[in-house]
Amino acid sequence: MQRLSILIVEDGQSQREMLRDFLMAEGHSVAEAGNGEKAIEKVLNNHFDLILLDYKMPGMDGLEVLKEIKRINPEIDVVIITAYGTIETAVEAIKVGAIDYITKPVELDELLILVNRVAERRQLIKENELLRQELGKKGITADKIVYKSPLMAEVINMAGRVAASRASILIQGESGTGKELLARLIHQLSLRASKPIIIVNCVALHENLLESELFGHEKGAFTGATSRRIGRFEEADGGTLFLDEIGELTPAVQVKLLRFLQEREFQRLGSNQNITVDVRVISATNRDLEKQVKEGNFREDLFYRLKVVTMHLPPLRDRKEDLPILIDHFIQQYAVENKKNIKGLTAEARDLLLKYNYPGNVRELANILERAVVIARDEYITIDDLPFKPSSFADHGKKPFGLLKESVEELEKKLIAEAMKKAQDNQTKAAEILGMSERMLRYKLKKYSSKD
Repeated sequence: MQRLSILIVEDGQSQREMLRDFLMAEGHSVAEAGNGEKAIEKVLNNHFDLILLDYKMPGMDGLEVLKEIKRINPEIDVVIITAYGTIETAVEAIKVGAIDYITKPVELDELLILVNRVAERRQLIKENELLRQELGKKGITADKIVYKSPLMAEVINMAGRVAASRASILIQGESGTGKELLARLIHQLSLRASKPIIIVNCVALHENLLESELFGHEKGAFTGATSRRIGRFEEADGGTLFLDEIGELTPAVQVKLLRFLQEREFQRLGSNQNITVDVRVISATNRDLEKQVKEGNFREDLFYRLKVVTMHLPPLRDRKEDLPILIDHFIQQYAVENKKNIKGLTAEARDLLLKYNYPGNVRELANILERAVVIARDEYITIDDLPFKPSSFADHGKKPFGLLKESVEELEKKLIAEAMKKAQDNQTKAAEILGMSERMLRYKLKKYSSKD
């Protein structure tokens, strides 16, 4: 676990010393400030990963200090310490930029969980920065990997960690999420980068041709086979073979692929000669392969051979933080490609794009913006250049909120209710299921119960 540089801002000396001793015993570097003014002075002159900030202090209160900290350095994580009876003030602090809050008296076990979560996030940020530097060394520019959200940061981080291995990788995700782009990234980061990555879309080929496409054939192997053909496995020797829509493989091809993954050899159609190649297999699907296995449509042994490492690409609707930079990226890209002077979007057009739900994911966003750039008459893309209008967002009289049938709050409320039911009303277990802190869960339960 990464060790953090932590600042404790608390006017009570005994409380401050107790927290300091506990965190130092965990290996963290700890500084102290007895009021807001001293805290701001320390932030100006030192680096901190995390600040534990008491809300109620003489002079500047916690909210004022938080705002100033975020102005000085928005990257510092701040946790508010508050009395249980003033949770509403902590909620207000979260809106300003605090990542969480903890109530007095501070339970040290809860504090440790929170600090560890911050450390994990910091480690992820550090690893991703190193990965970006590595990409730069390999000539992979940042515009090929456009993301800001923690969900995508975890995916890219995992790509860097598994790239050097030989393990087979299964990429799961909806259509349009960028599975091929992720496969290319893994290949470019690997020791195989100087060799080819061969892309095969399993659904684009007739099932009678797929086996020959992958493994090749000898002259006379079947009607129309007038000469020997080298298959994609041989073409990818030393490199990577990306099998998109792996769930479409026929039973016969599944058997041959399984044999390759087990023995690292195969035979061309019409031949008894074993051919050995060094190929790393990355596969992808938007189907539920586990369900296909249970239904008998996909071999279980092949499924486990393919998913030595499983990576999941989240849909765009689950990582809306990425939308603004993706929008700007595609506008710039297509403006250059089409030799048009497009400076951006009108406020109304941007607002519409940010509200849309993108069932086709990043691919749909890219298509929408390419079309908009091509047909735009002015320097700024307007609502008239987009394929949908504000009226198409309405859902039986509800306020516009993308193409979701429910608002984000309604969806969140539903998810929390399901988690609580699954956890049999145990808030600790429900918080784990939802991936949030127990304090945040308590706040949301209180928030939604007040609206009922």
